[in-house]
Amino acid sequence: MKVTQFKSKNGSDKRQLATLRSLGLRRIGHSVDVKDTPEARGMVHRVRHLVRIEEGS
Repeated sequence: MKVTQFKSKNGSDKRQLATLRSLGLRRIGHSVDVKDTPEARGMVHRVRHLVRIEEGS
């Protein structure tokens, strides 16, 4: 699945910042391909207000 950061990480707590870093997201508009696993789904769920997901990539 393709994950794209569309909102700023300013104001996020440490856990959310660490999750974005673990996903490989660095800045607004940055996209990464993430393997669709339960662990990755959990990380995306934690920062769902900052990212967009495209399925099937």
